[in-house]
Amino acid sequence: MWWIVAAVVLGGTAISMQAPINAALARELGGPVPAAAVSFGVGFIVLLAVALLQGQGEAFLKLPHVPTWTLVGGCLGAWYVLCSVWGVSQLGVVTLVAALILGQMTAAMVIDATGAFGVTIREITPTRIAAAGLVLAGLILSRV
Repeated sequence: MWWIVAAVVLGGTAISMQAPINAALARELGGPVPAAAVSFGVGFIVLLAVALLQGQGEAFLKLPHVPTWTLVGGCLGAWYVLCSVWGVSQLGVVTLVAALILGQMTAAMVIDATGAFGVTIREITPTRIAAAGLVLAGLILSRV
């Protein structure tokens, strides 16, 4: 399991790099929305190529039959990237990431507790609340 955590931590480094890179793109293009659109477009092309190289192209034929609500993830991802592009220039990378993580942890606790979207129910424990509190403290300290 720890190798999965390590891989996800490495993925987190990509998020810290993505925001300032996309902000630089926004400066070049003249706005955060075009930069977010280009970022998503490049990501789409990369993921499409990986899916095709892995022989998973047929998966896209199922798209017309998936529940509509499952496509909302793309909208949420777009909002996330747009907030990151806009927020990094206002807050800096550390504060931006702390705010994003606090939002993620808060929503994650609600999703876990309710079993939303089909995830296994996991209770909100004092330890989890303390973890979110520590992230909040980090967010506050990042602005000092």
